[in-house]
Parts: sequence; C-alpha cells; structure tokens
Amino acid sequence: MEKTPIMKGKEQRKVLFRLLSYTKPHKKTIILAFSLLLLTTIGDILGPILVKIFIDDYLTPRNLVFEPLFALGAAYLGIQIMNVLVSYFQLLKFQEIALKIIQQLRVDVFSKVQSLGLKYFDKTPAGSIVSRVTNDTEAIKDMFVSVLVTFIQGAFLLTGIFVAMFILNVKLALFCLVILPILFMIIRTYRKYSSVFYKDLRERLSQLNAKLSESLQGMSIIQVFRQERRLRKEFGDINEQHYQAGMRNIKMDGLLLRPAIDLVYVLALIIVLSFFGISSFNSPIEIGVLYAFISYLDRFFEPVNQIMMRLSMYQQAIIAASRAFALLDEKELAPAQEDKLSDRIMKGEIEFRNLSFSYDGKRDVLKNISFTAKPGETVALVGHTGSGKSSIINLMMRFYEYERGDIFIDGKSIKSYPAEELRTKMGLVLQDPFLFYGTIKDNIRLHNEELTDEEIKAAAQFVQAHTFIDKLEDGYDHAVVERGSTFSSGQRQLIAFARTIAANPKILVLDEATANIDTETEEAIQTALEKMRKGRTTIAIAHRLSTIQDAELILVLHQGEIVERGTHQELLAKRGLYHKMYLLQNGSAEKVEDAVG
Repeated sequence: MEKTPIMKGKEQRKVLFRLLSYTKPHKKTIILAFSLLLLTTIGDILGPILVKIFIDDYLTPRNLVFEPLFALGAAYLGIQIMNVLVSYFQLLKFQEIALKIIQQLRVDVFSKVQSLGLKYFDKTPAGSIVSRVTNDTEAIKDMFVSVLVTFIQGAFLLTGIFVAMFILNVKLALFCLVILPILFMIIRTYRKYSSVFYKDLRERLSQLNAKLSESLQGMSIIQVFRQERRLRKEFGDINEQHYQAGMRNIKMDGLLLRPAIDLVYVLALIIVLSFFGISSFNSPIEIGVLYAFISYLDRFFEPVNQIMMRLSMYQQAIIAASRAFALLDEKELAPAQEDKLSDRIMKGEIEFRNLSFSYDGKRDVLKNISFTAKPGETVALVGHTGSGKSSIINLMMRFYEYERGDIFIDGKSIKSYPAEELRTKMGLVLQDPFLFYGTIKDNIRLHNEELTDEEIKAAAQFVQAHTFIDKLEDGYDHAVVERGSTFSSGQRQLIAFARTIAANPKILVLDEATANIDTETEEAIQTALEKMRKGRTTIAIAHRLSTIQDAELILVLHQGEIVERGTHQELLAKRGLYHKMYLLQNGSAEKVEDAVG
C-alpha cells in the first residue's frame, strides 16, 4: 500500500483558514451565536459559585434564613433554565451557519466540476469526484456543526473556569496549571498521527465509490462476461483496506482520547485533594471552596473530553476539505474563450490550418491537419480506430486546448468566439447519445425555455422521431430513466437528433451518429440528415462508408495524418486506403468497379 504523506500543522492551518473564509457572509449571525455562547458560559461558571456561597455562608454556619436562601435557590434555578433556552438558540444559529456554508461549498465544488476540461475527467474516476462533492463536504459540515462549536464553547468555558479558580484560590489555581502542558502534548501527538490515518481512510472511501460507480455503469458487461466474482474480490480488497485504515484510527482514538484525558483528570483531582488535605493541618478548610474546585475540575475536563472526541472529526474534516480544495484549485480547466468579445458565427465556414495536437504532450495524435468546409457542404472523416477522427471533433468543439496550428470559423480563430456562441451555433450528435433523467420533452428542450412544445414536436417530426414518441403512453411527457436505458439505441439516437435540430445550429457535427441505428431506422433518418445538412456546414465521422458517399469532401486519416482526400468517386479511383476500406465493407471488387463506373 502506498504510504500516505503526513499533513503538517502549517498545511492544516492553511486549510482551516480557507474554510473559515466561508463564514464572512454570515458575520451578523455569527456575532449573535457567539453572544449566546458567552451567556451560556457565564451561566455554567456562576452555578458552582452560588453553591459555594450556600455551603460556606449558610449551610456550614447553620445560618438558614429563608429569604436569602430562597433568593439564592431562585437565582440558581433561573440560571439553569436560562442556560437551557439560550443553548437551544445558540446551537440553532451555529447549525444554520454550518448548513449555509456547506451549501455554498457544494455549489462551488459542483460549479468547478462543470468548468473542468475533459482532460481532467480522462484521468480521474467519476466515483472519486462524486466522493469529493458528497462525502467530503458532509465531513466538513460535521466540523462546522460539531467541532468548531465545541472548540469555541470549550475555549470560553476553560477560560472562565480558570478565572473563577484564581478568584477562589490563586495558589491552587497555579498548581492546576500544570495539567495544561500535559493536555497540549496529548493533543499535539494525536493531531500528528491522526492526519495520516484519516487521509488514508478518505482515500479508501474514494476508491470504494469509484469501484462502485464503475460497477454500476458497466453492469451489463460484468454480467455478460461473468466478471461478478472478480469485481467482488476487487471491491472486497478495497473494503478490507478501508477496514484496516478505520481500525488504525479506532486504536489511536482508544488510546489518546478518553483514557489519556481521564488519567490527567485523576492527576488533577489528586493535586486538589492533596492541597486541601495538607492545608487542613494548619487551618480549617472551606467546604464550599473544595466543592467549587472539584466542580470546576469536572466542568474543565468535560469540554476537554468533548474537544478530544471532536478532534477525530476535525482531522477528518480538514483532510476532506483539503481534497475538496484540491478540486477547486485544479488547473485542468476547459479551454478559455474570449467571452468579452462579441464575434458571432454567421455562415459557419470551417478551416483547419496546419493543426497538430497531443493529449499527453509526447505523442502527436494529429499531425499538420488542414482542410476547409464551406457552408452547406459536408466533410466526412474516415479511417481506422485511432486514426484521429474523434480528436478533430474534440478540438473543434473546444473540449481540449491546442497550441500548434489553428481552427477558423468564418475566418476568425475559434478561440476568439464566446463559449456561448460556439455552443449555440454548433450541434453535436454522438455515437452513444446521453439522455438525462426526466421526460422526452425535457431532453429535447434541455431547459431552453424559448423552445415551445410545437417546436419540440416539429424537431422530432423532422428527424422521424415523432412516430415512436407518439406511440408511447405519455407521448413527449414519457419518463426517461437514467441514461435512457429503457429505449433502444436507435430511439435514443433519434431523440438526440431532435435535440440538435431544435437548437437550429449553423454547424452540424456527427460522430458516427448512425453507427448504433438499425438498417430500417437508418434509412428513415438518412432523408432527415439530408435536410439537416442543407444550409449547414457538416463535419461527419463515418464508420459506414455508404452513409457519406454524397459528401463534398472525404478525408481519409491514418495515424493522425490526412493521407487521402477527395469525393467518393475520386477516392475509389485512386485505389488507395479508402478503396481498401470500401472493398472490405462491400465484399467484392465487382461492386467497387460498379461504384467507380
């Protein structure tokens, strides 16, 4: 197992201060909560003093006068009732602050995820990202709800207790100060070792989420290839590592939390009792003062125990926050656009000029790509797997940044267009379309409120999707489950076509859009595709060469380079790579000769 680096105190403080910066919008509520906390602390300190007055001034000398005793009892009872009420409102306010902070943090993390480039998602498991948005932010919430309140309340109470101790007996209070360095050493030791254990625990939880997410997404493949036993073993191994990390935490908590603090409490109690025992040889002792000191020791170690018990939650929260902030600080952003410019795509003419690109910075997947697609024309990209077809689409859609060469639309670099303009004027249909949870209408509209129901229906009719949608029980309001798994591949593709046409793009990008459609459905939408391409610049990745025979330009790619270009007839006549691909798909040289002739 890889050794998890220890998170140093300086790094922890940096994370803590960054977390506390989220409290700035809630200053008024925080001031109110602290004021209520101060009142409860004063109430906790006054209680033993009132009992001490009762014992030393009234009980011991048998001065049992009704009126002052009644006033003393009423004051004690009033303080306890006030403490209950104030504590309720104080905790309510702290909880409110904590939930609002976590609400904002979750929005920040989720928004950051939306702004990241696809390069980040290529190297990061989806389950790990989910863990940061959900589990890690939940751990941070526990810190704001429980830890900080306990720490602050404990600090208030400890300060008040020591002030009261010095008021009662300066010499004994000084003796009690000896326990502070001991407590400090215990806390420091705990923080030093718990950070590495909790970081390991969070990493294992993230791996569990990643493995679970992968298994759910690939369940059909797992069952078809009978991989259940292997996945159970892999999940079990990660789960065992999570268990071992958890046990290390529990063993350390069991040693350094309650037992160690209880030992220090016994030491403090011995100091107090020894002091009063020795003092009794020289002069009578005040029972009320003895009671007050013992009571204050109990009250002193109660918040200390609470703080120590919350230290584990604090460590978890700091580690979780560091992971969330690492995501917020991620530099792998989506390619930047000059959003301040007002350039608009009018015609949709596309030009690739000497474009080269590498995903890893070492091996080029595209080499010196140059071609032009004019408005109303279709440029088809063909080639074997790994030839660079999808990379051309990815760069044109601005999913990845490039440095060498450029891509122009209407004579201007695509980097100069606002992101909204690119997304509005470019329509993409993928080989495996993604449908969102909701209804068919929602998936076509994609929350574009400007689209009317009539326009949605017209778009579906345009791509021949209306026929099957109209047969559904709820029609366009039919429920779509996650990823549209209840629809066939062809039906999902038709809905995706309708979604694209409803947006009315200037540029149409088809990434093997008919690859998963049956022959009958393909014939039905070929007519729709011809209508879609009219007046639009179309870039189409084609697996079936029969679907792009009417393209104005066909580019044949091999190992990232354009090795052939021309129309269908021209490429067949060259008898090169395209000729071989066509021959393989059609099965005989006679058919090729007929196509050429």
